[in-house]
Amino acid sequence: QVQLVESGGGLVQPGGSLRLSCAASGFTLDYYAIGWFRQAPGKEREGVSCIGTGDDLALYLDSVKGRFTFSKDNSKTTVYLHMNNLKPEDTGVYYCARSSNCLIPDFDSWGQGTQVTVSS
Repeated sequence: QVQLVESGGGLVQPGGSLRLSCAASGFTLDYYAIGWFRQAPGKEREGVSCIGTGDDLALYLDSVKGRFTFSKDNSKTTVYLHMNNLKPEDTGVYYCARSSNCLIPDFDSWGQGTQVTVSS
């Protein structure tokens, strides 16, 4: 059974950092891209980033470039989103999702989301 579980959200002050985790089970990360999305209250969900299967392609929303990065653990069962210099506009529920690729994404499985709140 394919499952994605996000964790690591919380309350952080502006300028702070968080590391979100997306734990995958039921499939191998080697063959799937992982995308991160967020949804702020009253707003539509937006794509934040996507990392390709070979780790050689990573796409980022313009507003997070230079602040957010990806990594995978050695067992390749978990993808991490490292968020630095967080801003209040980064607040929202963050979701990870599985796709066959990042260029023509076809996200078919989603996690339940983790709340990120950036506030002083």
